[in-house]
Amino acid sequence: MATMGTNATAERYTIISSDCHAGGSHAAYRSYLDPKYLDDFDAWRGKYKNPYKDLGDNRRLRNWDNEMRNGQQEDDGIAGEVVFPNTVPPFFPSFVLFAKPPTDDEYEHRHAGVQAHNRWLKDWCNEFPERRAGVGQIFLNDVDDAIADATWIKENGLRGGILLPNIAPDVKYVKPLYDPCYDPLWAVLQDLEIIINVHSGSGNPDYGPYPTSMLLYINEVPFYTQRPFVQMVLSGVFERFPRLKFVMTEAGCAWVPPMLERLDSVIRGIRDTGATGEIRYGADHVLPRDASEYFQQNCWMGVSQPGPDDAAARHVIGLDKFMWGSDYPHDEGTWPYTRENLRARFSDAPEAELRQILAGNAAKLYDFDLDALAPLAARIGPTVDEIATPIEAVPDKELQRISGDMDYKAIK
Repeated sequence: MATMGTNATAERYTIISSDCHAGGSHAAYRSYLDPKYLDDFDAWRGKYKNPYKDLGDNRRLRNWDNEMRNGQQEDDGIAGEVVFPNTVPPFFPSFVLFAKPPTDDEYEHRHAGVQAHNRWLKDWCNEFPERRAGVGQIFLNDVDDAIADATWIKENGLRGGILLPNIAPDVKYVKPLYDPCYDPLWAVLQDLEIIINVHSGSGNPDYGPYPTSMLLYINEVPFYTQRPFVQMVLSGVFERFPRLKFVMTEAGCAWVPPMLERLDSVIRGIRDTGATGEIRYGADHVLPRDASEYFQQNCWMGVSQPGPDDAAARHVIGLDKFMWGSDYPHDEGTWPYTRENLRARFSDAPEAELRQILAGNAAKLYDFDLDALAPLAARIGPTVDEIATPIEAVPDKELQRISGDMDYKAIK
């Protein structure tokens, strides 16, 4: 149960990042893998080539090394974190968020890989349980397996809930999220109060081996990150399962108000006339409530490194729906300049409001104990006066970090 404790009166802020990432090394994952897959894992590992620089140099240690990770988080003023996956689990073709759902031929081994990750994550989070809320992984290829994995995640204390696979439009071997075949899963997630998380970076189609592919990806990823919300609203998932808790993370939030306005217009038009132009709809297309009502009922935003428009939109979507995130340890995140980021975005925000969006909302949703975090926050958290001081210039080291000139191997 999240409690306020001394957080409400302390001179320092408690910060819980709603968006951080971690994962095990391949050696660690091997120890958590079902023994019957060890020979296959060794063969896979022998052919594996890491395509990501930050998982190949000393920066990879931030994913699992407590001394390095906790030291960097504390230096940044962050006391708690919601932890999404980051490294490459057994049998995955690439980084977790970029990898498409497994095909039928891949499913058995990939499923064993995410189960190994979940077992590792449980133990890793339990090393600092007051600080870490782990987000477990499931696949949607088999609904019964998804239910079993989600139930295991709940029963084993991964308070972050589940990472919902985002089904790309060119993935025809897994049903789309609006298919009613998932109703048994939604029912379990609702009854067990398991949080559903969608994270940016997923759901894009395969753009092929073209020079422009990554440009298309980075341009269109916001649209594909928004699709699960639209699909679940329009297919009536939130109407049938009103107690689901649905979080969209590292997707900003400035887009939410215009999106809700457009969806409300569509839903009201169908409700009033049964048509959109020449397109006619049946009774099963009519939603009794607006998209904006379903958003308020079911949804939260994990807003990582918010831009000015995102920060301003918090008042439109609702202060209780906005959770700040750092995206640690990714290069685009706010580390090691979280304090400067907060000063740039929120120096004029009231203290009570900042306590809500920096910790209170995440604590309530992900069940952090603010009393347990209070001693750490009292030591490392930024002061109220510090965050209230507007920032006047980008630090020189931040310019080096953005340009790639900083020596990460020297950072501990």
